[in-house]
Amino acid sequence: MNQPAPRPPLYLVDASLYVFRAWHSMPDEFQDAQGWPTNAVHGFARFLLDLLERERPGHIAVAFDEALDNCFRHRLYPAYKANRDPAPDALRRQFSHCKALCAALGLNVLAHHEYEADDLIGAALHSRRDAGYRGVIVSADKDLSQLLYEHDEQWDYARNVRWGMGGVKARHGVHAHQIADYLALCGDAVDNIPGVTGIGAKSAAVLLAHFGSLDVMLERIDEIPFLRLRGAATIASRLREQRGHALLWRQLTTIALDAPLGTTQADFARGGGDADMLLGLCEALRFGPLTRRRLLTAAGLSDSPLAPEVA
Repeated sequence: MNQPAPRPPLYLVDASLYVFRAWHSMPDEFQDAQGWPTNAVHGFARFLLDLLERERPGHIAVAFDEALDNCFRHRLYPAYKANRDPAPDALRRQFSHCKALCAALGLNVLAHHEYEADDLIGAALHSRRDAGYRGVIVSADKDLSQLLYEHDEQWDYARNVRWGMGGVKARHGVHAHQIADYLALCGDAVDNIPGVTGIGAKSAAVLLAHFGSLDVMLERIDEIPFLRLRGAATIASRLREQRGHALLWRQLTTIALDAPLGTTQADFARGGGDADMLLGLCEALRFGPLTRRRLLTAAGLSDSPLAPEVA
């Protein structure tokens, strides 16, 4: 009996996570020709090159967060992510360089002023499922685990840990499709989402194991006091009082699969690099000759007359 052909992978990179990581971990001695720091873009370039050289993806999209305070979630809940300090100008400038670098390498860049990177990743993966692709989501963000289907995987690149749909429960105590409900119940401090008062991670996992979803839980609140769960009666009372809030929190924690994807390649195929653009960035950002050679090779431009000689 013939085995079905393996599903081609679509790599979906949560760029902001790796830009921020480089910003905090790379020394600030890196500067561009105008004296602005470039540590984040140098660190991001190293990560990106490692990924491209290791995996050689044929289909890839790199998603950036541009919806800093204009995201549709802010209209639903103005305090969304209000606990985060705004990115300094020196970092914002580097985000632009990182996007330009991806474009120069022939990678599909996703960004939108009203949708977050998570939404763009979700919409991209959703758009290619019927075509038989499987998602490889390069991010440690637990929110993104809600996107995992049978053949998908999530990859915490820094720790080199991968997990699929079946591995989500071992990590978070709930199934992949329950992540949004789980975060709505117990909250998400990273995004300043309070959750339902008195419901922690363990209680949320127990409730979802019993009811399956937040909707069923709200329909059968009267059953909660009879569960073997510490403070069950109080939890039932809080859910009655905060029903509207719980549903609002779920709107915030649910990834939007209908985010606009712009004019990228419909199948997110990796395109050809732009030698002039790439070398211009290398000059402006003061990349060394070895990094320049790696970038040109990754972009399929190693035979370019503009390629530097490396001993």
